[in-house]
Amino acid sequence: MIQHFRFGSPIRTDSVVQDIPVSSDAVPFLTADADGWVYTMAPDAIVYGLGEMPRGINKRGWHYVANNTDESHHGENKVSYYGAHNFLLIDGGPGGDLFGVFVDFPGKVHYDIGYTVHDTLRFATEEPDYELYILTGADLNDIAHQFRQLIGRSYIPPKWAFGLQQSRWGYKTAEDVREVARQYKENDLPLDMICMDIDYMQDYADFTINKERFPDLAALAAELKAQGIRLVPIIDAGVRIDPEEPTCTEGLEKGYFCKKEDGTPFVAAVWPGKAYFADFLRPEVRAWFGHRYKVLTDCGIEGFWNDMNEPALFYSPDRLKAFLDSMHELRGQDNIVQEEFFARVVGGAMGLMNAPEDYASFYHEVNGQRVRHDKVHNLYGGSMTRAAGEAFADLRPGKRTLLYSRSSFIGSHRYGGIWLGDNHSSWEQLLANIQMMPNVQMCGFLYSGADLCGFANDTTPDLALRWLEFGLFTPLMRNHAAGGTRPQEYYRFADQLPAIRSMLRLRYALLPYLYSTFMQAALEGTSYFRPLGFDFPADPDAREVQDQLLLGDGVMVAPVYTQNASGRHVYLPEPMKLYRIRSVDDCDTELMPAGHHYIRCALDEVLLFIRPGHAVPVAKPASCTAQLDEADLTLWACPDENGKAGCRIYTDDGETSDYAAPEHWKVLELK
Repeated sequence: MIQHFRFGSPIRTDSVVQDIPVSSDAVPFLTADADGWVYTMAPDAIVYGLGEMPRGINKRGWHYVANNTDESHHGENKVSYYGAHNFLLIDGGPGGDLFGVFVDFPGKVHYDIGYTVHDTLRFATEEPDYELYILTGADLNDIAHQFRQLIGRSYIPPKWAFGLQQSRWGYKTAEDVREVARQYKENDLPLDMICMDIDYMQDYADFTINKERFPDLAALAAELKAQGIRLVPIIDAGVRIDPEEPTCTEGLEKGYFCKKEDGTPFVAAVWPGKAYFADFLRPEVRAWFGHRYKVLTDCGIEGFWNDMNEPALFYSPDRLKAFLDSMHELRGQDNIVQEEFFARVVGGAMGLMNAPEDYASFYHEVNGQRVRHDKVHNLYGGSMTRAAGEAFADLRPGKRTLLYSRSSFIGSHRYGGIWLGDNHSSWEQLLANIQMMPNVQMCGFLYSGADLCGFANDTTPDLALRWLEFGLFTPLMRNHAAGGTRPQEYYRFADQLPAIRSMLRLRYALLPYLYSTFMQAALEGTSYFRPLGFDFPADPDAREVQDQLLLGDGVMVAPVYTQNASGRHVYLPEPMKLYRIRSVDDCDTELMPAGHHYIRCALDEVLLFIRPGHAVPVAKPASCTAQLDEADLTLWACPDENGKAGCRIYTDDGETSDYAAPEHWKVLELK
């Protein structure tokens, strides 16, 4: 059951697709206080949700702020990341409360989940105008399913988007891109996409191409597609101020950019220098900006990633001038006391980026009313995704287009996926990737994944391999690195190359299962990844597991995420069949009883557990998704007590949007 409550005069976010009547009843489970709502948690209560937030699967014990933030230093001390995903799922334990909470509000929401008082959950919106939904059901899976129905079907990418993406901020020329494709082929490594960062643009301006570096982008895209590889360029939120560039001049002429209080366009600097920002909250602006992608779709581009769309702001001219004036005042001093140095120099410089004062200085037009940006800040990045997603229906009718974004809000999951932002190369971040996935997908973002190997800092060969051994299960599988870091394309690691090759080939061999699981989750509102506690709510050990995930109906994964480890502890809430895999053709199997186990797992191995009565269809490996042969499948299986095992698989053309045809589904059974 879903109950809908309204407070004040909320701004419509379009997060919800179901029309749930507003209730006049008292809000169940929660108690109102002066700031928001309070709930007293049982000692063993677990709080799931909040999507893209730091810390474990269980969010209890920390505080969070839903405020889309360009956060480049990921870690447990952070309270905000790039997405605002205001869904909580409270599991009070056997016999306890069981309910979901969705706060439909476009500004900041503050959560204290046992941070101040261990048994007390508090949350509050910064403005008194919001929608509140309370969901109840038979179990966790039921409530999660109801929420997915409430917010609408998740975005479905083309099937080739489930292949490997290779990306780096630093592929500066067409020849750089060709070299990546060449090296993958020469090293016999599968590859489906090469991502292009801002270097392909002219002066970092959206919808432009640097003709010196990329003299014929259409020819390059066609050349690579013939090899089974798509080009995936980046698009940023800031529109470069350039009187010769059509996106700038058209947007200015039509009044499509966000404005300051005096009616002049808001200006801030990002990668292209000073930039304007499209008012994506207006439907006509979304339509205009989305159709600007035609510059690239006309070149044969079939996929994009949207970045810097929180929006990230390096500085505004007004605040930069004030800072430089302040530094000029200090110029004549031969000694700057510590308080002045840290507050005015260090704090002043760092405070230029993503300053709250800047977010409070410009406005949107929402349903004919002027609304200050910080009141609707969390809608911005997701509305950019929506602009592109809606336009692709016109630009590429009947075709799926790859689209994923850095910033997001529940509702934008219907138009694109997300990657988990600018992480760094550390074992801590590998664990964070594992723990974030079920909560992100619970909020509708099924096509998701982290930058494998880590984006910032230097990775190591063992971290690259272990991260791949988890990443091969995530829907979005991308190796992406920052400029100036150690090159981390998979062919760079000579010592680990045989194992990396085997793991990449394993990903493609498992695609019949992974793609089917994804399509089932998208079309039927089920889960792709979920915590063990969802299926074993009465098992206290299963409820506490933070580093194993159920994947679809039939599989559990238990990645190794610590350096120098040759195994790990695994808890099995039921008997399962272990596949210790070195390659598609080389694995050990063992039927394991329920309970606690220490399982050996060498650096070149991955652990896959199959649940009783289930099977995993396995194809022969391929160099790209286009060459995948799903007609000849082998079943890895764990027969039940009657010797039976099976699975449902989904097969379609992977390109068009005819998802619902019943002939796409078939059942495979162990013979």
